Amino acid sequence: MSAQNSIVQNKDSVITCSLMQNQEQAVVFDEERASTYDERAAKLAPLRDALHLLTSLILSELPADARILCVGVGTGLELIYLAREFPQWQFTAVEPAPAMLDTCRQKAEACGVASRCTWHEGYLDSLPVSEPFHAVTCLLVSHFFMQQAKRRKFFSQIASRLRPQGYLVSADLASDMSSSSYQSLREVWTRMLKYAEYPDQDIENFLASHGRDAAVLPPNEVASIIASSGFDTPVLFLQTLFIHAWYARRP
Repeated sequence: MSAQNSIVQNKDSVITCSLMQNQEQAVVFDEERASTYDERAAKLAPLRDALHLLTSLILSELPADARILCVGVGTGLELIYLAREFPQWQFTAVEPAPAMLDTCRQKAEACGVASRCTWHEGYLDSLPVSEPFHAVTCLLVSHFFMQQAKRRKFFSQIASRLRPQGYLVSADLASDMSSSSYQSLREVWTRMLKYAEYPDQDIENFLASHGRDAAVLPPNEVASIIASSGFDTPVLFLQTLFIHAWYARRP
């Protein structure tokens, strides 16, 4: 998700979401949604900022001229953050929703980082082959793959785009939906959405999507999917309620 970046599972309300070609459910992000996306996320910015800060620390050992792939870049908040922190990095932004990508491009131009960006309106599997990347960010994207085989294929595609020892930073919704802790966190999640002034109907829709439109799996299962897709054992470095973030390296 983006990143990027609020805290729900629907792209106009979370850190950085993205629709992939094999995703089970298509969502259209028109100009109105794109223009209000960041505004609606503002009250939850501390959650987003923690993810951005830790991502920058994880990737800080990369070369000064590193190449970064942002999958499902949304309105580009994680791209802008990293571009400011690392003024020589080059970015490739992948996003299937035209209005979201346009917003990302406008932000990059306003911040003076657009010259270091390449834009791809589409999906990961339609991105032209290029020199391997040093790192890939994939924030609140993969949980939209309801079938584990498709999710594993998606992460395998990411691994194929990375240099050896390249980093994946991935964040997704994760929880054991059969556990008491899930029910407890669900109550806090609801309070969070109300605090951010989301309409009641949106809150109902977000919660109903768990397990239906978003594959909310136990964290160890998500980590296992990543590890079986061409990565070393993922390291869980952040949890904000249902959102879990890992980093992993391609061997």
